[in-house]
Amino acid sequence: MTQDISANKHEWMKTPIELPELPWEKNALEPVISAHTLEFHYGKHHKAYVDKTLELIKGTELEGKSLEEVILAASKDPAKKGLFNNAAQVWNHNFYWKSLTPASKSSMPEALKAMLERDFGSLEAFKKQLVNAGMTQFGSGWAWVVYEGGKLSIEKTPNAEEPWTENRHAVLTLDVWEHAYYLDYQNKRQAYLETVIDNLVNWEYMLHNIEKA
Repeated sequence: MTQDISANKHEWMKTPIELPELPWEKNALEPVISAHTLEFHYGKHHKAYVDKTLELIKGTELEGKSLEEVILAASKDPAKKGLFNNAAQVWNHNFYWKSLTPASKSSMPEALKAMLERDFGSLEAFKKQLVNAGMTQFGSGWAWVVYEGGKLSIEKTPNAEEPWTENRHAVLTLDVWEHAYYLDYQNKRQAYLETVIDNLVNWEYMLHNIEKA
């Protein structure tokens, strides 16, 4: 997936269109992200994207396809923009939950620390760039760490857009839609980003994604 994710798509394009179980209990990220936020973010927003995607593909040639297959097909057809938005949001949220872990398990492997220092100059520079991506994404969207050509970089996308349909390998994401943080942080997006990065990032998952590439 480093250069062309389509080369081995049969190996990874298998995600079912369903609401997955969270990888931790709803109160496991407190006090950084409250169970109250997750009741809405996961239980209502994420579920709504799943339900709408299933509704939109029912009775079409895409019914029964994997989530990734639906996203790729919809991304190529302007008439299916609504389907793309909902399906991609399902994928993005699936990935976001895996990008987080309880604070007690958020430990950075030395191998990943070395990569971040190599590609960003320092760990602090990396964190600042990731926060900046989230802060400068106007409106709703996502901040991503991407692995491409043997190097890590940071980018942002609006709304439901994500890197992998353009053959770039996402290894971590942070949600900057207001529903991700507003109940806990109100309009303080920067505080949400900084606190999550300092306490809840699943660095082991990020390294695993890099190694897969």
